[in-house]
Amino acid sequence: MVTRIQVRHKNTDSKGRVTLGGHFANRAVIVEHRSDDEVIVRLARVIPEREVWLYENPKALASVRRGLDQARKGNVTKNPPDMKAAVKLAKQLRD
Repeated sequence: MVTRIQVRHKNTDSKGRVTLGGHFANRAVIVEHRSDDEVIVRLARVIPEREVWLYENPKALASVRRGLDQARKGNVTKNPPDMKAAVKLAKQLRD
């Protein structure tokens, strides 16, 4: 696979800002300063700190994905669980 590099000339404004174009609009990026004259900009996805645990726990992540897949297919229970017990458990869990 050959990666094609596109080089574009851009000028910074009076505050040192540069526009990246529509492809980068409203997206998170990582800006890596390689040296005084080189900067790398990469698209990124940001996971909130309080949600990182899920991606670090393969069993929990697999369970969530399985539940989402079941819901997507309409495979949901006709008899919901005891919501009072669920609320009680949720209050015991640390956020």
